[in-house]
Amino acid sequence: MALTYIFGHRNPDTDSICASISLSYLKNALGENTTPRSLGHLNKETKFVLNYFGIKEPEYLNNAKVQIRNVHYNKGTYVYDKMSIKEVIDYLLEKKLTAVPVVDDNKRLVSLITLKEIAMLFINTVKNTLNTSYDELLKALDGKEIIRAKEEFDGTMMVASYQSSTFMEQVNLKPSDILIIGDRHKVLEYGLSNKISLIVLTNNFSLSPDLLELAKKNNVSVISSPMDTYNTCNAISLSNYVKTIILNHNPSIVHENDYLTEFVEMAHKQGFSNYPVLNKRGECLGMIKVTEAGEYDKMPIILVDHNQLDQSVPGIEEANIKEIIDHHNLGTIGTNVPINFRCMPVGSTCTILYYLYLENNISIPRNIAGIMLSAILSDTLIFQSPTTTSKDKEVGEALAKICELDIKEYGYKMLKAGSSIKNMDIDEVIFQDFKSYKIGSATLGISQIITMDFDDIKKDLDDYVKKINEIAKGQYEVVVVFITDIIKNGSYVLYDSSSKDIVLDSYDLKELEEGTFIPNLISRKKQMLPKLMETLEKQV
Repeated sequence: MALTYIFGHRNPDTDSICASISLSYLKNALGENTTPRSLGHLNKETKFVLNYFGIKEPEYLNNAKVQIRNVHYNKGTYVYDKMSIKEVIDYLLEKKLTAVPVVDDNKRLVSLITLKEIAMLFINTVKNTLNTSYDELLKALDGKEIIRAKEEFDGTMMVASYQSSTFMEQVNLKPSDILIIGDRHKVLEYGLSNKISLIVLTNNFSLSPDLLELAKKNNVSVISSPMDTYNTCNAISLSNYVKTIILNHNPSIVHENDYLTEFVEMAHKQGFSNYPVLNKRGECLGMIKVTEAGEYDKMPIILVDHNQLDQSVPGIEEANIKEIIDHHNLGTIGTNVPINFRCMPVGSTCTILYYLYLENNISIPRNIAGIMLSAILSDTLIFQSPTTTSKDKEVGEALAKICELDIKEYGYKMLKAGSSIKNMDIDEVIFQDFKSYKIGSATLGISQIITMDFDDIKKDLDDYVKKINEIAKGQYEVVVVFITDIIKNGSYVLYDSSSKDIVLDSYDLKELEEGTFIPNLISRKKQMLPKLMETLEKQV
């Protein structure tokens, strides 16, 4: 069963992380294979929650793009460099391949060899050297073992085509030489006396007892071939190790973790059809053909606490979205097939998950109940946010009983732990809970900071505004930062310099300056976002 990844939005908050963990626990209890993931660094509040209930932080997921490992390529397709040329040709024909990676005994890539290269080599080259093993010779020749004095051979092949006297006068045999010969007693005796490496007898010829004895004495290997001299010469050339005919020792390769889109782009530029696939240890795993690039397994994913493309994982368009559980307005994510989509107008994703546990008759452990309660208290600001529903309160009370916590006491402890911005730089403060929204052709960026330390921001107000303007110049038409104080029940507002009128119109303000406090404005989903969207929709 493929592993399914469950995650919330980028710049994750407590609800997105706790929902990912809680849903993964539920799915696994139902027999599925899932794991929670995070799309960004955890904020202080979320870290406090996970530490409080002894739950490990989810691992980071950087993207959902299809990798080469997900493609249906020719896994396990390679030949060893000490296989004979004949074996490699047979392998290519059997697998209906035009090329194949060549590896050493440790599966390290040696080269990529093609049928075309093999054919051109034999058309354009006279092969008179032999580098192979006794066993490969037997297979190539369909030969018979006479004497096996050594296992491997690396020398020059020659055919005894001269008269015996001429051959013995003009040919100086060396210990590495290989002699292909028929029924020629004197030349055989000459070769054996010179202690050559190997004699290949054609037409099933056998040695006389005296020559056989001499071969054994001088450690000369002997093989008998059933073929005539011409066919023996052709077959014996094919017994060579395939490594002896490799021309290119640096073929174009891909790694199993490379992205498919990058591979397709590279293949288009290079124009090759076949590429060896390596793992991170440099071992060859097989070969991918360009024609196989369209056959792959998508990453199975489940989304929680979001359904906007620009809030989700990079590469989501290449993933297989199996399910979405959310409590926000419908966004831009679409699917090619019907999926389970659970969306409820409640204050927290974990409120929805509580009902899923009940529906599936799965008990909620104390630590899971604790993080689900934390997510609800975080998103509803301890039930003070206008997003709070009666369901959130009912579920929160039920979860509090399971983990035996006082809601207000624990809630304020949690918010206090997460609200401090001390020792955080401006980027960290702004982007700890920053979300993007598309309104027509415009892009809106909203950051919400829950803190009782607005004075720490106020003393660096100019620097915050400068940073907000820099962000707006990038890819946003409007950037607004809300600093929410749940004790004062309102939010201070910062904005990019070109968006002053939009903020004024959105919240019916008579006057506005950076850091203006807006009473009763604490919910991004029900108060901040809808009013900004309404104003922007009138302008785009």
